[in-house]
Amino acid sequence: MEYDVVIIGGGPGGYAAALYGASGGLRIAVVELTKVGGTCLHRGCVPAKEFLESAAVYRTVRGASEFGISAGDPTIDFAVNQRRKVAVVDQLYRGLSGLLRGRKVTILSGTGTLLPGRRVRVLDGPDAGTEITGRHVILAAGSVPRTLPGLDVDGRYVMTSDEFLELEHVPASVAVVGGGAIGCEFASLLSDLGAEVTILEALDSILAGCDEDISAAVARSFKKRGIEIVTAAEVKGHTPTADGSHTTVHLGDGKEIEVEAVIVSVGRRPRSEGLLSEGTGVQLDERGFVVVNHLMQTHEQNVWSVGDVCAGTPQLAHVAFEEAILVIKGILGEPMIPVDYERVPWAIYCHPEVAFAGLTESEAVRRGIPIVVKKDPFGGNSRARIIGDTEGLVKVVAEQRPDGSAGRIVGVHMVGPWVTELLGPGYLAVNWEATATEVAQFIQPHPSLSESFGETVIALTGRGLHVG
Repeated sequence: MEYDVVIIGGGPGGYAAALYGASGGLRIAVVELTKVGGTCLHRGCVPAKEFLESAAVYRTVRGASEFGISAGDPTIDFAVNQRRKVAVVDQLYRGLSGLLRGRKVTILSGTGTLLPGRRVRVLDGPDAGTEITGRHVILAAGSVPRTLPGLDVDGRYVMTSDEFLELEHVPASVAVVGGGAIGCEFASLLSDLGAEVTILEALDSILAGCDEDISAAVARSFKKRGIEIVTAAEVKGHTPTADGSHTTVHLGDGKEIEVEAVIVSVGRRPRSEGLLSEGTGVQLDERGFVVVNHLMQTHEQNVWSVGDVCAGTPQLAHVAFEEAILVIKGILGEPMIPVDYERVPWAIYCHPEVAFAGLTESEAVRRGIPIVVKKDPFGGNSRARIIGDTEGLVKVVAEQRPDGSAGRIVGVHMVGPWVTELLGPGYLAVNWEATATEVAQFIQPHPSLSESFGETVIALTGRGLHVG
């Protein structure tokens, strides 16, 4: 059983490689432990965003009286929401499975391990014992949630994103350990659904990778909504209460927090256990990630790796898509352009939403790049006023020319209503190295949220309309 490409893992990186490669005429097999779609479709991006959308609907209904609409006092039936989440995921899964079948991609069920000579053996599951060979092999095994000492996941008091996304009721009080993207999304939706939420973050601020103005805006919004944020927090463990209804989280400074549930959101580790057998040339780093070069090649010829299992790349589904396309182009002998990880788009779906691409203001300064910065708060945007959601701002960072004017745009950072859908022009500006003058010529519709980006760029040219 020989294939042009054998892929271990059917998540975003794996199935994207399969679909793109099959479209290019390659004979492809995918070895997947559970269902194609991976964490993103079944236990991550899609179900989490479905919950966030439910929280947004609930928030909208609660505020309906502001628009003269009497909707009473809304209630949440989280079990119904779970059923809707399952329906959304199942429909997408059936669509993806149909696409793979239609392109004649072979799917083998079980855990795949790489043997010498680009052979792949299925260790367990329905296809256990099957062994296939590929001219090329792509490792796309994905990742799993990280945990912390003293916070053993039991599904009752302590859970990761996997367990939380299966709940059928909203805990009344929750400690979210980790204030990164996933932690802030969970904190936001839980607060919207009525839970008392405390974020415990080990660093000095939440959303530490974001521009400082953006993370500060989210922190202000969270605090205004009653979300408590504890930074520089060292979580030592937890002790269930005598009646079993709550658990007490112990912090390093001696403080304690009593909650119904603890959600551990401290990143993800590679799913590389059992991925490699003895005798392969593929190398793992000290944390278990697959080591690759800028073209996603491992240390073994014709063995590639994409997605969360790779060392040094952002753990984002859309990054895995792009890496998969890059690898298939390499296999087909087509020109390969490496992914520029500094310029990929980021989207965080808490309320207010966050989206950005390129360098933050502080990173540009750290690198010695002379910059010009302009900001436009959504409070002055007419569409934001119309929809009643004015928190946040658009911030554009541009390189400063010797004459003091703004040159190429190096970073676009947004926080506010629907910014995850508004980042496109900013992402293109950063990646095309467009100048402020070039981008300012593009007309934004009025009234629209996108005007805030246009206004900010116009201000960078020195002749702002509503932005100074």
